[in-house]
Amino acid sequence: MSFQFNAMIPELYVFDIEATKEFYLTTLEFTLEYQRPEEKFVFLSFGDTQMMFEELYDDGWNTGDMQYPLGQGVNFSIEVKPDIEAYYQRLKERGVSFYRELTTDHYDVEGVIYSPQQFIVQDPSGYLLRFTT
Repeated sequence: MSFQFNAMIPELYVFDIEATKEFYLTTLEFTLEYQRPEEKFVFLSFGDTQMMFEELYDDGWNTGDMQYPLGQGVNFSIEVKPDIEAYYQRLKERGVSFYRELTTDHYDVEGVIYSPQQFIVQDPSGYLLRFTT
Protein backbone atom coordinates (compact mmCIF):
# COMPACT_ATOMS: atom_id res chain seq x y z
CA MET A 1 0.00 0.00 0.00
CA SER A 2 1.23 3.44 -0.86
CA PHE A 3 -0.54 5.42 1.85
CA GLN A 4 -0.08 6.06 5.54
CA PHE A 5 -2.67 5.07 8.12
CA ASN A 6 -3.98 7.98 10.21
CA ALA A 7 -3.46 7.88 13.98
CA MET A 8 -7.24 7.50 14.42
CA ILE A 9 -9.49 5.82 11.87
CA PRO A 10 -13.17 5.26 12.70
CA GLU A 11 -14.52 1.82 11.84
CA LEU A 12 -18.29 1.88 11.49
CA TYR A 13 -20.74 -0.99 11.38
CA VAL A 14 -23.29 -0.59 8.59
CA PHE A 15 -26.47 -2.40 7.59
CA ASP A 16 -25.48 -3.06 3.96
CA ILE A 17 -21.83 -2.89 2.89
CA GLU A 18 -22.65 -2.73 -0.84
CA ALA A 19 -25.08 0.19 -0.40
CA THR A 20 -22.52 1.92 1.81
CA LYS A 21 -19.70 1.38 -0.68
CA GLU A 22 -21.85 2.65 -3.55
CA PHE A 23 -22.92 5.75 -1.61
CA TYR A 24 -19.42 6.71 -0.48
CA LEU A 25 -17.66 5.93 -3.77
CA THR A 26 -20.21 7.07 -6.34
CA THR A 27 -22.17 9.77 -4.54
CA LEU A 28 -19.60 11.24 -2.14
CA GLU A 29 -16.47 10.68 -4.29
CA PHE A 30 -14.49 8.71 -1.71
CA THR A 31 -11.65 6.44 -2.86
CA LEU A 32 -11.53 2.69 -2.25
CA GLU A 33 -8.17 1.94 -0.64
CA TYR A 34 -8.80 -1.77 -0.13
CA GLN A 35 -11.53 -4.23 0.73
CA ARG A 36 -12.04 -7.70 2.14
CA PRO A 37 -15.24 -8.85 0.38
CA GLU A 38 -15.40 -12.13 2.31
CA GLU A 39 -15.57 -10.09 5.55
CA LYS A 40 -17.86 -7.43 4.06
CA PHE A 41 -15.26 -4.78 4.91
CA VAL A 42 -14.03 -1.68 3.03
CA PHE A 43 -11.38 0.94 3.77
CA LEU A 44 -12.16 4.30 2.14
CA SER A 45 -10.53 7.71 2.01
CA PHE A 46 -11.46 11.28 1.10
CA GLY A 47 -8.53 13.69 1.09
CA ASP A 48 -6.86 13.19 4.48
CA THR A 49 -9.91 11.41 5.92
CA GLN A 50 -9.84 7.64 6.34
CA MET A 51 -12.82 5.50 7.35
CA MET A 52 -13.46 1.77 7.63
CA PHE A 53 -16.85 0.12 7.22
CA GLU A 54 -17.98 -3.39 8.06
CA GLU A 55 -21.41 -4.94 7.65
CA LEU A 56 -23.11 -5.74 10.96
CA TYR A 57 -22.93 -9.29 12.22
CA ASP A 58 -24.02 -10.97 15.45
CA ASP A 59 -20.54 -11.51 16.90
CA GLY A 60 -19.39 -7.92 16.33
CA TRP A 61 -18.30 -5.45 18.98
CA ASN A 62 -21.81 -4.16 19.50
CA THR A 63 -22.37 -2.37 22.80
CA GLY A 64 -26.10 -1.83 22.32
CA ASP A 65 -29.03 -2.22 19.98
CA MET A 66 -27.96 -1.61 16.42
CA GLN A 67 -30.98 0.18 14.99
CA TYR A 68 -31.38 2.95 12.43
CA PRO A 69 -29.99 5.55 12.64
CA LEU A 70 -26.61 4.22 13.64
CA GLY A 71 -24.16 6.68 15.17
CA GLN A 72 -26.63 8.54 17.34
CA GLY A 73 -24.90 11.36 19.16
CA VAL A 74 -21.92 11.67 16.82
CA ASN A 75 -21.08 13.33 13.51
CA PHE A 76 -17.90 12.98 11.53
CA SER A 77 -16.22 16.20 10.41
CA ILE A 78 -14.58 15.81 7.00
CA GLU A 79 -12.46 18.59 5.51
CA VAL A 80 -13.17 19.48 1.87
CA LYS A 81 -10.36 20.95 -0.24
CA PRO A 82 -10.06 23.03 -2.30
CA ASP A 83 -13.67 24.10 -3.05
CA ILE A 84 -16.54 23.07 -0.78
CA GLU A 85 -19.10 25.02 -2.83
CA ALA A 86 -18.24 23.10 -6.03
CA TYR A 87 -18.37 19.79 -4.12
CA TYR A 88 -21.73 20.73 -2.59
CA GLN A 89 -23.11 21.57 -6.05
CA ARG A 90 -21.94 18.21 -7.45
CA LEU A 91 -23.73 16.39 -4.64
CA LYS A 92 -26.84 18.51 -5.16
CA GLU A 93 -26.82 17.64 -8.88
CA ARG A 94 -26.71 13.94 -7.89
CA GLY A 95 -29.89 14.41 -5.89
CA VAL A 96 -28.31 14.09 -2.44
CA SER A 97 -30.76 14.87 0.36
CA PHE A 98 -28.93 17.15 2.77
CA TYR A 99 -29.46 16.80 6.51
CA ARG A 100 -28.26 20.41 6.70
CA GLU A 101 -27.69 22.68 3.71
CA LEU A 102 -24.43 24.57 3.08
CA THR A 103 -24.02 27.38 5.60
CA THR A 104 -21.28 29.52 7.09
CA ASP A 105 -21.06 29.10 10.85
CA HIS A 106 -19.09 31.05 13.44
CA TYR A 107 -17.21 29.46 16.33
CA ASP A 108 -15.27 31.22 19.09
CA VAL A 109 -12.06 29.33 19.80
CA GLU A 110 -10.25 31.05 22.67
CA GLY A 111 -11.19 34.50 21.39
CA VAL A 112 -10.57 33.79 17.71
CA ILE A 113 -13.68 33.54 15.52
CA TYR A 114 -13.57 30.77 12.91
CA SER A 115 -16.14 30.82 10.11
CA PRO A 116 -16.15 27.50 8.27
CA GLN A 117 -18.57 26.66 5.51
CA GLN A 118 -20.21 23.30 6.12
CA PHE A 119 -23.07 20.99 5.27
CA ILE A 120 -24.27 17.66 6.62
CA VAL A 121 -25.24 14.46 4.80
CA GLN A 122 -26.70 11.30 6.36
CA ASP A 123 -25.37 8.02 4.99
CA PRO A 124 -27.52 4.89 4.32
CA SER A 125 -26.97 3.56 7.87
CA GLY A 126 -27.80 6.91 9.47
CA TYR A 127 -24.33 8.29 10.26
CA LEU A 128 -23.99 12.08 9.99
CA LEU A 129 -21.13 13.38 7.86
CA ARG A 130 -20.27 17.06 8.28
CA PHE A 131 -18.29 18.33 5.30
CA THR A 132 -16.43 21.50 6.24
CA THR A 133 -13.71 23.94 5.25
